[in-house]
Amino acid sequence: MAIRYPVESFLEMMAAEKGAAQNTIEAYRRDIEQFLEYCVTDNLKKISEDDISDFMQYLGKQQRSPKTVARKLSAIREFFKFLYTEKDIKENPAANLLTPKQQKPLPKFLTKEEIHSLIAVARQGNSASQRRVAVMLELMYACGLRVSELVSLPENCLNFDKRQLMVRGKGSKERLIPVAAAAIEAVFDYLTYRDEFIKDGRRSIWFFPSKTSASGHITRDGFFKHLKELGCLAGISPAKLSPHVLRHSFATHLLNSDVDLRAVQKMLGHESINTTEIYTHIISDKLIKTVQNNHPLAHWRQK
Repeated sequence: MAIRYPVESFLEMMAAEKGAAQNTIEAYRRDIEQFLEYCVTDNLKKISEDDISDFMQYLGKQQRSPKTVARKLSAIREFFKFLYTEKDIKENPAANLLTPKQQKPLPKFLTKEEIHSLIAVARQGNSASQRRVAVMLELMYACGLRVSELVSLPENCLNFDKRQLMVRGKGSKERLIPVAAAAIEAVFDYLTYRDEFIKDGRRSIWFFPSKTSASGHITRDGFFKHLKELGCLAGISPAKLSPHVLRHSFATHLLNSDVDLRAVQKMLGHESINTTEIYTHIISDKLIKTVQNNHPLAHWRQK
């Protein structure tokens, strides 16, 4: 086929110059070949912007998700950019095409009642392993931590006098998070049996050490597994529960309690306020009642 050579050249460039992974290369190949088959032409110079737009509409009629359509368009755009740079075509038909907007899903979160139920069940654990998970659960919800941050907390992460947690997040950026009194008490209790998770005669640099993991601390998968088990005991569907849901719950509950958005941004470790603003789409009952009761038109009746 006449178009095979430029496609292969493009894929080789993506691998060599941009370091694209093999899975990415294969995805690009499938997306470009699907588009070229749709166009039914071997002459790349005849492909127009309208052809690409028609293909996007075709994908929409096939009920492809906006994310899939955006990915395919990205592959097509990169392909024609390569052809234009290599002077295989005189004009780039994909240069002015806009990527379809993807609607961000609202973050899932648990109700305060579900959180209380989850913590209550966790506190009923008898073994050291069960009690440790309870502490991790409380600390994660109290501070809105990412699971990667939680499991890799260093031994000296807590300032008990100031009730603050030092967290190293994305990009090795550090932030201080205030810790609720209940979580501090849980941590104090945990420290009395923390050594049970350390090999005899050794010292661990991790706050949540592990005798079995290669990293030396409890793994994300290990915590996730225990969290699912607690969810089942608390009557919460496993499909509804994850470490990230706890983080979303932390942010949602604070904002619904009128905590400033920028304060939540700092505690979550979001570099941009735009990332945190997704939570403002969650309209609480409290906000609805506030508008209904206090807006100037709330008690106005047309005569």
